[in-house]
Amino acid sequence: MLPAGSSSAIHWRQIVSEKLRVDYAKIPRQWRLETHVIEKARTTKQIAGSFIEHLLDPETRNITSLDVQDLVAAMANGSLSAVKVVTAFCKRASYAHQLSNLLLEIGFDNALARAKELDDYFESNGKLFGPLHGIPVTLKDQFHVKGLETSMAFVSWIGTFEGKRGTGKERVFESELVRELWSLGAIPIGKAPETNNNILGYTRNPFNQGLSSGGSSGGEGVMQALKGSVFGIGTDIGGSVSMPAAYQGLFSIKPSSGRLSFKGVANTGPGQQVMPTVPGIMGHSIATLKLVFQSLLSTEPWLHDSHALPIPWRHEREYDPDSEQGYKPAFGFMSNDGVVTPHPPIARALRIVHEALDESGYQLLDWKPPSNNESEELHGPIARGDGCPDAYEAIKMSGEPIVPEIDDVFPGGKLMPPLPLPEYEKFVIHMKDFRNRYHDYWMSSAGKTHTGRPVEAVISPVTPYAAVIPGKFRYSAYTNSLNVLDYVSIVIPVTFANRDIDQVSHDYKPLTNEDRINMELYDAEAHDGAPAAVQIFGRRWTEERLLSMAHLVVDALERYAQRHGRMV
Repeated sequence: MLPAGSSSAIHWRQIVSEKLRVDYAKIPRQWRLETHVIEKARTTKQIAGSFIEHLLDPETRNITSLDVQDLVAAMANGSLSAVKVVTAFCKRASYAHQLSNLLLEIGFDNALARAKELDDYFESNGKLFGPLHGIPVTLKDQFHVKGLETSMAFVSWIGTFEGKRGTGKERVFESELVRELWSLGAIPIGKAPETNNNILGYTRNPFNQGLSSGGSSGGEGVMQALKGSVFGIGTDIGGSVSMPAAYQGLFSIKPSSGRLSFKGVANTGPGQQVMPTVPGIMGHSIATLKLVFQSLLSTEPWLHDSHALPIPWRHEREYDPDSEQGYKPAFGFMSNDGVVTPHPPIARALRIVHEALDESGYQLLDWKPPSNNESEELHGPIARGDGCPDAYEAIKMSGEPIVPEIDDVFPGGKLMPPLPLPEYEKFVIHMKDFRNRYHDYWMSSAGKTHTGRPVEAVISPVTPYAAVIPGKFRYSAYTNSLNVLDYVSIVIPVTFANRDIDQVSHDYKPLTNEDRINMELYDAEAHDGAPAAVQIFGRRWTEERLLSMAHLVVDALERYAQRHGRMV
């Protein structure tokens, strides 16, 4: 591998070319797709589902159709081996990568070696190694995995440890959460990129390749949509797990800070701890999110990470209809935040959820909390108050161009000066006040519910978009407000955009000028086929309870679909 260096040493394109060559060599020859298949994928609107599945042999297709619980059960009864499971997902991940450029790091060899160790353990001990025994996982390329590099898609980080040489940590250092995954029996098979980067290019939506996969954990979102692993781990500071999950029709959970370990994870702005980046989980069911989250907590991360809260999984916080007889949870419902109206596919998804919950007998309260205008004012200065000099330095070190998605962070390609500390502290004080007022509003809902308790959770858009046309993303307050509040969020897929149904109403009146501009970005034809999702969010550190509430929503949607024949 050519070493990374300054633009005067080796041109960044040479470094990228060599990395891509080395990575491609890690794909077994029998898993390499023919050129005509890849070319066809480039011109096919949807490659998720039947397109990729038709490329697979029956055994690989069958194994990769199973969720975590079924795979673990099959390995527990001996009908599947860890080697078979990992082989199937590595093969499918290699296809997904060739179709969509999804893997910055490929770890198939190490994964298969670990699978063999787990099979030997099972044969010798007659039991599984852990609750995630033999389960293939992919992660956003911020997590350090032994045997693999971590570049975060910075060209200057290739061949280094977070941009530095000679640290002794290259390919041997491991993030705490990755250590926990290994200890649970999970097997990392590769790492996915930022949505747009100068190594792999732009990651498009596999349900409609004219649209974006969302960011910044977009590569992991597409890997999950193409089922190249059983679940994925991303990172989130403004919706970077929630948005890709929503745009790819996935379930996800963004926890509050401190519940999952972020120790030893590469990140920009690592000194910013007022509103920390958190790990998030993407998968194909609420059951998967719960199992992975609960399993990670079972490792007691607080014993290894001073920033992890000593809060184990709390069964008593889950909703149990048997022990809470006569109690029917109430939900808040936010059809819009008073600033920006969701596009027609998302508005329809919200109506479906509202009707499903209403038909199932749940009370829904209109939710009009402190304005997202405030959270928008707070999020940027707190998250990027330092001007992002580390990211700027990493980009300039290689000479690679700044991708369009962060042009606003570096206007004119220049580094912005940091906020003075007193000014930064004013934003923090405002954030604390915003959190307190939002908390007071939430608690006041007890006076409006039939139960006499505050609402358990709130239903809202994830973003205004059923995916987004590249270059036309404007509004993220539905998600970044939850980072400002440090609330828990779970994404639930509902339906798909339909050009024949999802039209802007003739009586639509913009809420604000921003709403008018944002609605003008909607194109029913361009968005056709994109997944449409909602999110359900709860107060800080309520992950157990919110997963129960999300399960109630999914059950209500299933009953709704049975009654009406389809999601309408």
